[in-house]
Amino acid sequence: MKRLAQAKSRFGPPINVEHEVRTGAIAYWQGEYYQSRADRDGVSLLDYIHALFGLLAQKAPKSVLMIGCAGGSLATMLTRQGAAVTAVDVNPQSFAIARAYFQMPDAVECRVADGLEYLAATRQMFDAIVLDAFHGGRIDEDLLSEMFFARAAKRLRKGGAVFVNVHVLRDSDPAADRVAARMACAFKNVRILDRAVTKQRNAIVMAGAVKGVKKPALVMSPKIESKMIARVLDAMAFRPRRNC
Repeated sequence: MKRLAQAKSRFGPPINVEHEVRTGAIAYWQGEYYQSRADRDGVSLLDYIHALFGLLAQKAPKSVLMIGCAGGSLATMLTRQGAAVTAVDVNPQSFAIARAYFQMPDAVECRVADGLEYLAATRQMFDAIVLDAFHGGRIDEDLLSEMFFARAAKRLRKGGAVFVNVHVLRDSDPAADRVAARMACAFKNVRILDRAVTKQRNAIVMAGAVKGVKKPALVMSPKIESKMIARVLDAMAFRPRRNC
C-alpha cells in the first residue's frame, strides 16, 4: 500500500488516499472506513455503488443530486452515462481529492453545503437524489429525518426517485427499516434492497417512482474485481419493510 495523500478534516479523522500496488486500486479512507475505492479509471470497486448505479441506470436520469461525495466514483460513472450531476458535501477536501485521484470529471457541479440546508435553499429540480453521506460510519440524523425526505420530494421531477445507502450490521439490524419508515411519510412507494445473512453490509432504501425497478446488475464493469461485485449484486434482493 502506497500513500498518495493525506488531508486533515474538520469532519472526523484525517483522510488518507492510498494506492494498492498489487491491484492498482485507489482507496479513500477516513479513520477505519472506506469512503471510496476505485480502479485507475475511477470506476468504483464497492458493490453498493454498483447497486446504486444499476438502480439509477434503469431510471435513465438526466439530472442527479448526490449528497455525499468522498471519491466521487458514483458521480464519475453517472456523468459518463450522460447525466448532469450535482455533488453536495460539507467537506471541500472531498471534491479536490475526487478530481485529483479518482478521475471525477470537471462537469460534476460541486457544492460545499449541508445536504438538508441545500435542499431547503435550491430551486433546482432533479430526476434522482442519492444520499450517501457517511461520517465515522454513520449518517447524521438530520439527513435521515422526515423533514429531509419531505424536502427531497419537493425537489424531484415527476417520475423521480430517492436512493439512500444504509449500513446494516446484521439481519436483525433495523437501520434500513427505520429509514424506510421515515421515507414513507413523504412517498407512497418505498422499497428495500438488501442482502440477507451477511454481516456489515449495505442496503439501499429507495422511494418515489420505484415500483417497477428491478434488482440491479453490473452495468459498468471495473478493470478489476468485476466478478466479485457481480456475485454480490446477484445475492441482493428486495424485501418487505419490517416494523421497528
